[in-house]
Amino acid sequence: MTVRVLLVDDHKMFLQALCNLLQYETDLEVVGQTGDGLQVLKLAQATAPDLVCMDINLPGLGGGAATRDLLMHFPNMKVVALSAFFQKRHVQDMLDAGATGYVTKTEASDELLHAIRKVSQGQIYLSPEVAQFFPGERRLKERPPEDPPEPIGPREDQVLKLVAEGLTSAQIGAQMHIAASTVEVHRRNIMRKLKLHSVAELTRYVLSRESLKR
Repeated sequence: MTVRVLLVDDHKMFLQALCNLLQYETDLEVVGQTGDGLQVLKLAQATAPDLVCMDINLPGLGGGAATRDLLMHFPNMKVVALSAFFQKRHVQDMLDAGATGYVTKTEASDELLHAIRKVSQGQIYLSPEVAQFFPGERRLKERPPEDPPEPIGPREDQVLKLVAEGLTSAQIGAQMHIAASTVEVHRRNIMRKLKLHSVAELTRYVLSRESLKR
């Protein structure tokens, strides 16, 4: 079975090197590539990859937010984080976002191939440079799957769009004919459901979703 891979990295030379690395592997196929975090979801819909190699630092939408957005729409898709960073907090952020593999760029070559194959089989793979921070890494494989995200209701969706337009709670309340305190409740519920933590992240989420529709 061939694993269909989408490559996401904003360094063109590195992206080309990844393509060259994977093209000689008969069980792997590169189906798309981009350097823009806002294009990940749209490209995934168009190319239907089994797995995404995701850089952390991306223009438009960071790797963590792009991963959350991707897995919200395609929960069975796999993500391998690929980054120059190997500090524990960066690794943990990507694991929390839903990635099940993490490879540093200094180890990319064979380690990335191992990661892609392991993750595509449903396992967790951390390259040696980062595995030292997670001595209990095997326990991660036994974690029960997270509950699917709660759906956003029509009212919440309306609030979400207005927040992304930069309106305050008072302005949104006036436009929707509801109290500002009710808008605040909707905002908190939206952020909890989407696992986002700021208005900036909400805005990027909306931009990513709208780019998918175009």
